[in-house]
Amino acid sequence: MGEKAVIVLHSGDMDKVYSALIIANGALAMGMEASIYFTFWGLMRLKKGELEKGPLSRMNMMGAGKQMIKQRMDKAHVASLEKLMNDFKELEGKIIACEMTMEIMGIEKEEIQTEWVDEWGAVGSYIHEARDATITLFI
Repeated sequence: MGEKAVIVLHSGDMDKVYSALIIANGALAMGMEASIYFTFWGLMRLKKGELEKGPLSRMNMMGAGKQMIKQRMDKAHVASLEKLMNDFKELEGKIIACEMTMEIMGIEKEEIQTEWVDEWGAVGSYIHEARDATITLFI
């Protein structure tokens, strides 16, 4: 069994979603398995058209901070979240969508980008995934 990175993405903040996808893609590029368990506000980023919608976690300033960061990222040629997600899936990264969160927040599967989701699960799915992981992160 190879090395594995498992990330719990609890936050839907733009910078934290970036962190999760960059770390997961880095793990995949280094030959590891990688999975992201999307739960609570992180799960909101799996909704159709919502991947790029999250606020900046600090200094959002009613969206102005996010715009400034996005401009700096564009200038530095940082990939978009959409590109990072597509790369993650192309490299065979695994996405687990938390069904409990869906129930709590009233989200239906039809609202989710289902082509990104490999598994619909709950805490047991995360535990099963993380039990033999080399790296586990909570973002």
